[in-house]
Amino acid sequence: MQRKLTITVDEEVYAGLHAVIGPRRISRFLNDLARPHVTRSHLEEGYRAMAADEDREREAEEWVEGLVGDVADEPR
Repeated sequence: MQRKLTITVDEEVYAGLHAVIGPRRISRFLNDLARPHVTRSHLEEGYRAMAADEDREREAEEWVEGLVGDVADEPR
């Protein structure tokens, strides 16, 4: 479902959007630009990509396992 939104931009920004993006494509451009910053699905995709990186996951696991010894040595 789409929602209508009224925004205010500087005249120079509007002229640039109109010239570069095109008059009938501004809404989609702004929507696509904002989506990764405001939707949860973007985060989930990022987490999936990080989990698929086996080297990164191995390093993270080694780091976490190394902390266990530090905590065990602390006084209660």
